Amino acid sequence: MKLFDLTGRVALVTGGNGGIGLGMAKGLAEAGAAIVLAGRNKEKAKAALAELGGKGVFLSGDVTKSSDCKRLIAETVAQHGRLDILINNAGTSIRKMPELLEEQDWHTVLDTNLSSALYCCQAAYPEMQRAGGGKIINIGSMMSLFGAPYAAAYCASKGGIMQLSRSLATAWANDNIQVNCVLPGWIDTELTQKARAQVDGLHDSVEKRTPAKRWGTPADMTGIAVFLASAASDFVTGTAIPVDGGFSIAM
Repeated sequence: MKLFDLTGRVALVTGGNGGIGLGMAKGLAEAGAAIVLAGRNKEKAKAALAELGGKGVFLSGDVTKSSDCKRLIAETVAQHGRLDILINNAGTSIRKMPELLEEQDWHTVLDTNLSSALYCCQAAYPEMQRAGGGKIINIGSMMSLFGAPYAAAYCASKGGIMQLSRSLATAWANDNIQVNCVLPGWIDTELTQKARAQVDGLHDSVEKRTPAKRWGTPADMTGIAVFLASAASDFVTGTAIPVDGGFSIAM
C-alpha cells in the first residue's frame, strides 16, 4: 500500500546496530527507506549492515554528546540530502537497588536513554522543519509504565522519554512533525539477556504474565516502526504505544 511506502525517505536509527533498533531498521528498509545506523560499536555495525542487505550505512557517534548528535544529523543530510525519520533507540541499564546507585550510574543511564533523545530531536528539528515535516519515534519501555526495584534510573529515563515525546509532539505539531513513543514489552535482545542473567526467575515470570506466552523478538517491532514512520500515521502524535504481547494489560 502507498500509505506505508517509504521510498525516498531517509531514516536515522540510533543504537540501530542490534536488537530493537535493527529490527525497526529492517522494517523501514523493506518499506523503501534509506537507513543510517548510528552507534559506537563498529564491529557490531558490520553485522547489522549485512543483515540489511546493503540497504544502509553506519555512522559512528556518541549520542550522549549533543555535538555528536548534531554531527550525525548533518552527515546524514550531507549523504542523503534530507532526514525524514528519526528513531531514538540508544539505551542502557544498570541494575542496582536504588540505595546502591552511584552518581555516575544515574547519569550514565539518564544521559544514554533520555538526554540523547532530546539532543537528537533538537538536531533533527530544523531539517524536518525545512522539509515540511517528519517522523520521530522514541523508544520507551514497560518501565515507562511500571516500576522495578533494581531499575530506578532506567524507569526514570523511560518514564521521562514518554513525557518528552508528548511535549515535543505538542511543540512541533504545526511543523507537521509527529512524535510518538513505542513501549516495547520484554523483547529478546542483548540487553534483556543480561537482565535474565541478573534477575532470578525473570524469564519464567515474563512468559507467565504475557498473554501471548512468549518473549517478543526484534522482528515484532518492524510493523509499528513502519506505521509510525509512514503517511499512515500522519494524524497520530504524542502517543505511547505498547508492543508487548499484552503484558501491560494482564493481571
